[in-house]
Amino acid sequence: MKKIIGIGMAALLTACEPSQEIFHFDEVTYSPSETVFRLFAPADAICSVVVDKDTLEMTLQPDSIWTVSMKGDQKGKTYRFLVNGQASPGVFAKAVTVNGENGVIVDLHDTDPEGWADDHHVWRPLQDNIVYELHHRDFSIARPEAKHPGKFLALTEPWAIRHLQELGVNAVHILPSYDYGSVDETRMDEPQYNWGYDPVNYNVPEGGYSTDPYDPLCRIREFKQMVQALHQAGISVILDVVYNHTYDIEHSNFQRTYPDYYYRKTTDGSYSNGSGCGNETASEQPMMRKFMIESVRYWINEYHIDGFRFDLMGVHDIETMNAIRQMADEINPDILIYGEGWSAGPCGLPNEQLGMKAHIPQMPRIAAFSDEIRDALRGPFSDDTKGGWLAGVPDCEESLKYGIVGAIAHPQVDMSKVNYSKEPWATEPTQMMSYVSCHDDMCLVDRLKASIPNIKSEELIRLDLLAQTAVMTSQGIPFMLSGEELLRDKKGVHNSFESPDSINHLEWSNIQRYPQVSDYYKRLIALRTHHPAFRLGSADLVRKHLEFLEVPRQVVAFRLKDLKGIDRWQEIIVLLNADKKALQVTIPQGKYTVVCQNGHIDEQGLGTLQGRTATVAPQSALILTIQ
Repeated sequence: MKKIIGIGMAALLTACEPSQEIFHFDEVTYSPSETVFRLFAPADAICSVVVDKDTLEMTLQPDSIWTVSMKGDQKGKTYRFLVNGQASPGVFAKAVTVNGENGVIVDLHDTDPEGWADDHHVWRPLQDNIVYELHHRDFSIARPEAKHPGKFLALTEPWAIRHLQELGVNAVHILPSYDYGSVDETRMDEPQYNWGYDPVNYNVPEGGYSTDPYDPLCRIREFKQMVQALHQAGISVILDVVYNHTYDIEHSNFQRTYPDYYYRKTTDGSYSNGSGCGNETASEQPMMRKFMIESVRYWINEYHIDGFRFDLMGVHDIETMNAIRQMADEINPDILIYGEGWSAGPCGLPNEQLGMKAHIPQMPRIAAFSDEIRDALRGPFSDDTKGGWLAGVPDCEESLKYGIVGAIAHPQVDMSKVNYSKEPWATEPTQMMSYVSCHDDMCLVDRLKASIPNIKSEELIRLDLLAQTAVMTSQGIPFMLSGEELLRDKKGVHNSFESPDSINHLEWSNIQRYPQVSDYYKRLIALRTHHPAFRLGSADLVRKHLEFLEVPRQVVAFRLKDLKGIDRWQEIIVLLNADKKALQVTIPQGKYTVVCQNGHIDEQGLGTLQGRTATVAPQSALILTIQ
């Protein structure tokens, strides 16, 4: 059976009652004997499809679906829809020409690499994910032995797989990898850079990351090769998706097929801008909702994607996000779905309907980033020069504790003292992404430099390691920016979305320059991986087994207790000290093995400690166990 290649999927709410909604899909259905085109467009439009040089007039069917068929084998031909003279490849193109201007009729089996039928999703409980966020170009462009720098194929190369495996992360979050607008694929010999948050064709891999953007099959095949190589290494692939806005309105495929249907407007008739990018899409519209559901389904089924990060999830409505989660669960309940639980401005829907962080209890098994733990550690998003707990700023401890428990209700967390939330927003710890930096905003090293004037290298390293220890020992799902293990900096650039490689590239020589940093990261990630007590996965288990200790200011300490049947260690105590001096903490009486101390980790033991008092070195973590 041939795979369906679609180019303009759409749906329509009929005149029936809402409970009787009927959706229709516009798609291109290929077979060697016939190709059928369908398109959702206004009933009063003039619609046609141009296949190479042949123009076929489309016929209106019920529910504003336009159709036409073309006899014979059309594989490899280009096409474009015309709606009242406006040309586009439709809204759901799956193969395109260079720069995504025209669709291409393909049999997707032709894009499958050898062994693709045996490739499968990585099945892993949500709490066991350790997410590593990367941009294709950042990660590989400056790697000396990279054969395909800046391309999908770089992630198939032995050096890349080896680095990820040795680091210990098990899920790679790739920045937008669909066809986006800000890189001209016809000028790949010139330096061009963008993060890719400017969608054009949502369901086609970006040609700039392929070895040949002129070959419509190449980008698809190489993306699959990348996924296949990561899966063979036991690493999940998470796709960053940006359904909340398009590159622009005038030239968007949405607008060119059905004007103004896919976008929200304000009461004065102007386009709503909750995305901060000049437009916001209307996820609550039946056709847009179905588009999002089917797009995610397509990436899961065709490309074997294991998870999705939703850009500005707070722009989307709750019902749509839950429908996506339900669809994903039917395929693989281990698919990870998370997003930014905020918008970039007021939206065209009431706030109570939107996928904001505060509404996570209404979105089971969907996670949001915790800006509480992020800003408790490094300082507020609104001012790069202001520090947080790492910089010695007082009264950040409660927000850090809230992040450590995974943003759930915990009897020892005083929500009145938490920075951004006055009531818990996660019902389970797997609904919180724990992090201190990501692609957006300053990376950790730059933020420490900006918020702690004249910081010396030794102090910077201590605080960097301390920050990631808090993240990796939290009960949320840990998330880190690529290159943090190399002490990455971006020369102080806050928003490097179009900065050159000299700003964004990973400095691989830092492995040799700062070996203690990469070694600590590897051992820290291994510590979390080896010990389920750090990832209990259940709010009830966290409340039962995680207990905070009484400590001096600038210290946060917790005890993971009664771990029989959960962990091979009977008890774990984590003490985090941001003070510039060593501090003593009272702990339960016992004989402990020291596994983390003063910037070093060894699960076999760095020594022993007996009694009721522990001394934590300045700006470092101390982790004790009863084994």
